[in-house]
Amino acid sequence: MWCFSLQRRCLHSSLGLMKKLKSKTPAEQRWLQRQLKDPYVKASHAQHFRCRSAFKLLEIDDKFRLLQPGRIVVDCGAAPGAWSQVAVRRVNSDRTDPALPLGTVVGIDLLNIPPLDGAHFLSSHDVTDPATHAKLLELLPGGRADVILSDMAPNASGVREMDHEKLIVTCLSLADLAERVLQPGGSLVCKYWDGILARKLQEKLSSVFGHVQTLKPNASRKESAERYFLARMYRK
Repeated sequence: MWCFSLQRRCLHSSLGLMKKLKSKTPAEQRWLQRQLKDPYVKASHAQHFRCRSAFKLLEIDDKFRLLQPGRIVVDCGAAPGAWSQVAVRRVNSDRTDPALPLGTVVGIDLLNIPPLDGAHFLSSHDVTDPATHAKLLELLPGGRADVILSDMAPNASGVREMDHEKLIVTCLSLADLAERVLQPGGSLVCKYWDGILARKLQEKLSSVFGHVQTLKPNASRKESAERYFLARMYRK
């Protein structure tokens, strides 16, 4: 429900992409050819990220420095794990530098998330389920997080308005999660698709965060309706 299939979102080999071209429909071939030419896909291979989406979070964090060593991060819709990879490196949850504070990264997804050193994953878990929240609280030091990340999205139906509404509802559920786990002064990054309900989401976030702004990272394709809200200074 929350994420596009791993096969479609993050193919890990250019050779594999070329082999797939022969057996695909024209539309699928165009998508695969775009992947082959995408500099962020190439960079994700070179830097061993699980998906090109890692560069969206890297750009956001380079500018706003949300992921400091020692911070506690919840990654919602984490599969296949690219944002968690970035978080692990930035918060030092894999103890890469023993001299720095040790962070925590917990990822949640309905899909299976391959293991990652420095992260604890709740695969096959619904981020809106109170039972998931209970497990999450057990994993978070002190039951609190400094940052909530969300790059999740529902499977596309092809009906833009319906997909937009589903994603906004999903993002609104993160406000409930924030109430349960986010530290006062904490931050939230969530993906949404631009549309008429985006204002509703922004108003909800503005009611509980001191500062909310819209971001369009360079790694987000220009033709995509994808945007991100960055909400900071959570007011408990």
